Amino acid sequence: MPRGRPREFDIEVAVESAMQVFWSCGYHGTSLPDLLEATNLSRGSLYAAFGDKHGLFLRALDRYIDESMERLRAELEQPENAMAGLRICIAGYAERTSGVAGKRGCLVVATAMELAAHDTEVEKRIRRFFKKMETALTGTLTRAQAAGELVDGIEPATVARLLLCFLEGMRVVGKASPDDAVSQAAIQTLIDRFVK
Repeated sequence: MPRGRPREFDIEVAVESAMQVFWSCGYHGTSLPDLLEATNLSRGSLYAAFGDKHGLFLRALDRYIDESMERLRAELEQPENAMAGLRICIAGYAERTSGVAGKRGCLVVATAMELAAHDTEVEKRIRRFFKKMETALTGTLTRAQAAGELVDGIEPATVARLLLCFLEGMRVVGKASPDDAVSQAAIQTLIDRFVK
């Protein structure tokens, strides 16, 4: 039998609430009182459940990454053809880099810039996320190539790396200049380079 009082809160709800705060304010811009208010937890409950602010942040980052990968897989895995999935994925990125969503940005990109250089746990998660994203894009482009949808001579892994840099770069640019029309035009120009 477990000892002590049982938890009287939903950990996943607390992680989601914390994720929203970290996403809006960044790691260093989020204070412990901000987290206590957002999660409706006492200091003792937060520490008992997550260890500390950093532990809660890692859980929140893991949640964001998992949700991002689920969305990416759903966008890429279209029944029509591989290029349809890729176009849906890229259009989703354009939408997320425009308007209010663009101003908010991406928690992964913001975290990479804020913490990855000096936080090994964060750096491992960011590297793993980008690798998974690149692998998913490579798989989609490989299917498109097999279906004859790509220009001759295109290397799927190389284009996947280019797309990864382009899409995540759009998230950075979208923070300051979240213009959907410009993003869509840039995307179309890029796609025209490798699609038949």
